[in-house]
Amino acid sequence: MAPAPLRFETLRGPALRPWLPALADLRIAVFRDWPYLYEGDAAYEARYLQAYAEGAGAAVIVAFDGNRPVGAATCEPMAETHGTVREAFLAAGLDPARYCYFGESVLLPAYRGQGAGVRFFALREAHAVETGAEYTTFCGVRRDPADPRRPVGYAPLDAFWRKRGYTPLEGLSCVMEWQEVGTAEETPHRLDFWHKRL
Repeated sequence: MAPAPLRFETLRGPALRPWLPALADLRIAVFRDWPYLYEGDAAYEARYLQAYAEGAGAAVIVAFDGNRPVGAATCEPMAETHGTVREAFLAAGLDPARYCYFGESVLLPAYRGQGAGVRFFALREAHAVETGAEYTTFCGVRRDPADPRRPVGYAPLDAFWRKRGYTPLEGLSCVMEWQEVGTAEETPHRLDFWHKRL
């Protein structure tokens, strides 16, 4: 029997708050895998997602299977997002006010390959238009293709992103720190930016 189609909702402010614990668990579960290998920190996740519930222009697109969140994608005006992201754009001479930043997109493995990623981009771009952004942007972690932890058969998302109309912002990156699985402390990771004109 075919699975029921996912339901997508764009949640903001008070409508988002009841779902924050489930979304924190979802982020930790998905980002534990390659290429992020994120150990997960429940206290950090609570603070991070609370900022989306409080941000005036922020939204989270949530994919539901029934009443269970199985995927989520975040977006917010760059003026409201991480200082490291804003600083990278300012240092490159780009105006953060022109951008909507897509923080992350997570989806449980069982639900991949069914169009959820396409919907996440479409709904975030619709939200970006509402905020008055001219561009959307996101970043992905840079990994060595020869890293022995890379799963056999892993395919980067570059082709999927290009199909959505995104191109690399050549030479533009930022550094974020997180604790990897099996390590004792946070380490720096470089992330490269992609963008699209709306």
